[in-house]
Amino acid sequence: MATILALETSCDETAVAVVRDRAILSSVVSSQIDIHQPYGGIVPEVASRQHVVTLGAELEAALTQAGLGWDAIDGVAATCAPGLVGALLVGLTAGKTLAMVHQKPFLGIHHLEGHIYANYLASPELQPPYLCLLVSGGHTSLIYVKACGQYQTLGQTRDDAAGEAFDKVARLLGLSYPGGPVIDKLAQTGNARAFPLPEGNISLPEGGFHPYDSSFSGLKTAMLRLVEKLRADGVDPLPIADLAASFQATVARSLTKRAIACARDYGLTTIAVGGGVAANSGLRQQLTEAAKHHHLKVLFPPLSLCTDNAAMIGCAAADHLNHGHCSGLEIGAQSRLAITRVMELYG
Repeated sequence: MATILALETSCDETAVAVVRDRAILSSVVSSQIDIHQPYGGIVPEVASRQHVVTLGAELEAALTQAGLGWDAIDGVAATCAPGLVGALLVGLTAGKTLAMVHQKPFLGIHHLEGHIYANYLASPELQPPYLCLLVSGGHTSLIYVKACGQYQTLGQTRDDAAGEAFDKVARLLGLSYPGGPVIDKLAQTGNARAFPLPEGNISLPEGGFHPYDSSFSGLKTAMLRLVEKLRADGVDPLPIADLAASFQATVARSLTKRAIACARDYGLTTIAVGGGVAANSGLRQQLTEAAKHHHLKVLFPPLSLCTDNAAMIGCAAADHLNHGHCSGLEIGAQSRLAITRVMELYG
């Protein structure tokens, strides 16, 4: 069982954790939401600078919480792709430096693989093969998890990611950033059937629709047209709770329908969900109920492991190290890298 010191700085959370196999020994996360909120989104250079300011104290705190010295650490890991390059470089440079100074193996970790591995921390008994529905601000994918480092993308968004759609619709409704949590909260008091909205289907050249790919740009446009019509009709104030509930239910229905169909078509009995949108209560409710109906098992990480954190990076690194995988210190940061190319990160 490998013990890993892991760093995550791919976007706007600075995180450090110590993980032993599938157990969290310490986890420290510093969010930058308050810093970026006035801009209505993430400012890459601001994020990078804040990582530099925060990372040192988090490293010390994570080791102190774990109660371990460097002699008990088997390897050092840092997210290297995908993400904001400047932000990635902060954690990657720190991780490689620590690995060199303390003479430990270094592992560059794919951020999306980390989100998959968040499920192992919550459900240590989980074993491949299974389907992962990965939904975040930048990614919406259906991934066939075959083994450590072996993935097949079966479905993905053709435009906006689900989390990105939440942020854009929140901005349209005059709500704060990030949009996911505030829409989820408002949806609790709204009528999800108040406004019928399109799910967004991807047409196939031979006719019909792609069973697993999704699209959210049309839904976003439909929300814009709906708000414009309500305002033109003199509706004031807008029924924000009903709009939020209708939008959230449509997104959850779209994701649920595709995940269930994909799992059944590929004979997979478990659906594990990862990414920030995995925290959404509408998705959790719809997918859980649909999975029961089709005799499928569905797993959601706890809310603390849905958003970016270093524990999930450490868990992925521990599995890779247990399989003998290690990265070279020449590895660089990459803004884009398909999850199917994970094994390119290891020599």
